[in-house]
Amino acid sequence: MSDGVFPLIIETGIGVDLTGDDATKAAVRAVEDTIRRVLFPRMRDVLPDGDRANMRVEATIAVPGADRVDVDDVRGRFPYGQVTVRAVEGGHRQPNGLIGDDGVEGVILVAVAVIAVGW
Repeated sequence: MSDGVFPLIIETGIGVDLTGDDATKAAVRAVEDTIRRVLFPRMRDVLPDGDRANMRVEATIAVPGADRVDVDDVRGRFPYGQVTVRAVEGGHRQPNGLIGDDGVEGVILVAVAVIAVGW
């Protein structure tokens, strides 16, 4: 059993790629949506040694085509902490009504992120 606290905070976000069928783009947007809506003003007061490097961050992103997500790109969107990113199959995919030059209908790709923070 760890002597740390995990998770202390859990937040969610969504990200959408409207036309590109790009799982990484949708995943990054879901993470950025989550980060934009959260502020931890006293986090240093509760982290071991007051160091944000000791913060543990676990991100799970549910997205169609999870195997196509560049988890290193997604991990790089976090400003600090020991970050783990996992892409799992989920989210949503549906036609967007646009027909490309190749005659193939485009899709909307939706990713859902759940981010847990603690130490």
